[in-house]
Amino acid sequence: MPLPILAEVIYGGVSAIPFGWQAVKIIPGLAVLYLLKWFFAGATNASERTMHSKVVLITGGTSGIGAEVAKGLAARGSQIVFLTQQPLSDPFFVDYIEDLRSQTNNDLITAEHVDLMDLHSIRKFATKWVDNAPPRRLDMIILCANIRTPPGGKATVTEDGLESTWGLNYLANFHLLSILSPALRAQPPDRDVRVIFGTCSSYMGGKLPEFDADTAGGRSKSKSKKDGKVSTEPIAFTPSTVYATSKLALMTFAVAFQKHLSTYVRPDKAPMNARVLIVDPGWTRTPGMRRYLTFGSLWGLVIYLFTWPLWWLVLKSADSGAQTFLYAAMEERFGRGEGGVFLKECREINFMRPEIEDEDLQKKLWGVSESTVQALEKEGALKRAKDKKTESDGKPQAKTTGTDGNGGPKQRKGR
Repeated sequence: MPLPILAEVIYGGVSAIPFGWQAVKIIPGLAVLYLLKWFFAGATNASERTMHSKVVLITGGTSGIGAEVAKGLAARGSQIVFLTQQPLSDPFFVDYIEDLRSQTNNDLITAEHVDLMDLHSIRKFATKWVDNAPPRRLDMIILCANIRTPPGGKATVTEDGLESTWGLNYLANFHLLSILSPALRAQPPDRDVRVIFGTCSSYMGGKLPEFDADTAGGRSKSKSKKDGKVSTEPIAFTPSTVYATSKLALMTFAVAFQKHLSTYVRPDKAPMNARVLIVDPGWTRTPGMRRYLTFGSLWGLVIYLFTWPLWWLVLKSADSGAQTFLYAAMEERFGRGEGGVFLKECREINFMRPEIEDEDLQKKLWGVSESTVQALEKEGALKRAKDKKTESDGKPQAKTTGTDGNGGPKQRKGR
């Protein structure tokens, strides 16, 4: 078929072929479009690793990049445990789990309730996991949960009074891993254990706050004159600044956490087998990115729909964004070495901010974060105790009439 057409073009010219000139004009444009799409889609994971029986905890695994990462690992036989703030009995969430089991032919997909916006919820889950005897198997933790306030949006706060971006993107991960650390260190020496942090190139514009307990907690320095407690008003960061700062702090903590794991001396004297990997998936068409591009407004959404072909071209799909996460989870060579590797486009790159590898800064950030969590958890415990007391005081007391046979008050039975 191609040879007769080629002969016709040679002897009769392009005009001898029906719609020949139109094809000559369109085909180069389509070729350029294809090459641009291929370029912006980024690298593809080519690594393979036996993932059967691997237990993987994943945050942010129900949408965007996290959902594709969970799907990719489940399809390879991993046991996936979603950490989700949704009620486990929620019918939509139950349907999501069932659909994923059907798509991946993997029934080992479960979930645990963890609200990353609540430090107490994180502690309840993590301590339950760590206190299990014998220690539960844990091969991998993947941190995909992420939040970003759109430009011009109002700052929101977590259950503990933290600015939401700082609280979820950084301090929640710090709190979760701090408690789960013994579970990672308790794994047998022949097990390849990995902790994968999700970050973003915006970390290059971040600026760590001053190291005092108020600012490190995402809260202002002002104190109430009435009771002396720390104010819960969020720091006056712009949305882009606080997001970049949270990612910079998360990466600094990730390198420090690798040192924390590596310095542990195992009872069996075997080398430490848990390694930290940091992944930048690139700019991706996720629900969070869409909210950011639309400024969280209806008019922004209308503009986004009109300009969608542009975003389709220059932004990765969620599946493309998941490739470097899958590479970090499956590349064999990351099961050896010291860890603390930074990955983008399925290859190792260097940090662009020297603060990330500053050991003194890492210690200060860790110490301040630890004291902040302790202070917030103490405040939360006092508040829960007060609410419980108020609730019990508000319940109607049983009325009494006379005395019983022992001289005590006789209770009147209700209806």
